[in-house]
Amino acid sequence: MAMEKSIELINKRIREGNARVVTAEEMPGVVAELGEEGAFAEVDVVTTGTFGAMCSTGAFLNFGHSDPPIRMSQVFLNDVEAYGGVAAVDAYIGATQQSTTRGMEYGGAHVLEDFVAGKRVELRALSPGTDCYPRRELTTELILDDLNQAIMVNPRNAYQRYNAATNSTDRTLLTYMGMLLPSFGNITYSGAGVLSPISNDPSFHVIGSGVPIFLAGAPGMIIGEGTQHSPGKGFGTLMVTADMKEMSQEYLRAATMTGYGVTMYIGVGVPLPVIDLGVVRSTAVRDEDIRVNVIDYGIPSRDRPALREVSYADLKSGSIEIRGEVVKTSSLSSYRRARGVALELKRWVESGKMTLSLPTRRIDATKLVRPMRETARVPRVQDIMDRNIYSVSDGDELKEAAKRLLKGDTNHLVVLDKEGKLVGIITTYDLSKAIARPGRAKKVRDIMTTRVITTNPDEHVDIVARKLEHYNVSALPVVDPDEKVLGMLTAIDLGKLFGGRWLK
Repeated sequence: MAMEKSIELINKRIREGNARVVTAEEMPGVVAELGEEGAFAEVDVVTTGTFGAMCSTGAFLNFGHSDPPIRMSQVFLNDVEAYGGVAAVDAYIGATQQSTTRGMEYGGAHVLEDFVAGKRVELRALSPGTDCYPRRELTTELILDDLNQAIMVNPRNAYQRYNAATNSTDRTLLTYMGMLLPSFGNITYSGAGVLSPISNDPSFHVIGSGVPIFLAGAPGMIIGEGTQHSPGKGFGTLMVTADMKEMSQEYLRAATMTGYGVTMYIGVGVPLPVIDLGVVRSTAVRDEDIRVNVIDYGIPSRDRPALREVSYADLKSGSIEIRGEVVKTSSLSSYRRARGVALELKRWVESGKMTLSLPTRRIDATKLVRPMRETARVPRVQDIMDRNIYSVSDGDELKEAAKRLLKGDTNHLVVLDKEGKLVGIITTYDLSKAIARPGRAKKVRDIMTTRVITTNPDEHVDIVARKLEHYNVSALPVVDPDEKVLGMLTAIDLGKLFGGRWLK
């Protein structure tokens, strides 16, 4: 038996209605039953699908010329600004752009969904005016059919896989991975796993430029690699395009991640031609084979620590163990709709609506994404903290604490134990309250705050500023990993920095 199958033969079978098409969810079972060679002989096409939040989504829109004509320098669609630096009456609207009047309640994703849903969208445009484009202002209402073109071009869709997210801190975090509860209270994840397009072709053997796809209910095409494409670490992405006028609202939904911002849920599916045994092997992947890390989003750094490695099967089970505790997992994407994408794409191929092609240009399967090159040094806590430590012990009398506050140039005293470790903090305000209520408190331990918000010498100052704002405090003790105090950072120190005195 020949172990290769031409794309021409597969397309001939599609046109004649004889192609055998299965979804990526079904393919592992076919391979288990028939073996690799039997599956190769039996199956012609494997359809994939994913449906989840894909922030890097948007569309080029052409509105046509008004009379008198205008060169739109500022463009707003339902008060969401679109990029007008393309041409006189062209604009690109990004899904995550937020409304100037409604904030994250409404954004570019909602505009796109409104267009696809057949709703009217207000276009408001401003211009400086020129001899050939004299008009300075324009306001009108448009529906999708009024536009000459509405071409969705998404720089980064269909992530190969996603790391799972959790939170080690004592407060709730609002992130692009959803709401993360304190103290490892939950784990969120995204992606379709076994159905995911790139997970079924991680070597980009049949996925590449020019390959036809399903995009939000419309026949589309892969342009090439997506932004932040890093398949060398298992995080490949695709840049894709399709005509919005052929899309379905069922596979295109706007959403807002609470406390984070606007995003767009998109359905993407890629049909994979079974041209050789390599395609059979890669499409036999199961959820158990796709591994990801559980990342601690409580660490405000680009390189957040991985707590453990798990599979998509583990995540889909509903719970996994973190540090001896069972933690519930929840998906941010819809597996049901991902399955719907794969099944709809299967119907397209079986009915002859879509034939297949091999890549016109290959996508690099080894590429690694690089971090940003930063030429300006970012100030850290160690650059601006006060290294003078004003302290008391929890057994000291309040009078002694008052003397130290008066003696030192500070409004805060750290409370240390016998080993010099931080156990609390008191402020002049704490002392004032105690003095106003004589007899109720005599020792430092009676008035100190034991839940102390701290920082460390390497923390970036912008992160510290968020801490001060979030917890509504005016100073943070600077501690080492052993909770020994190295200094103090105050809002005054930050004020000096942001005033430019500390910038280098």
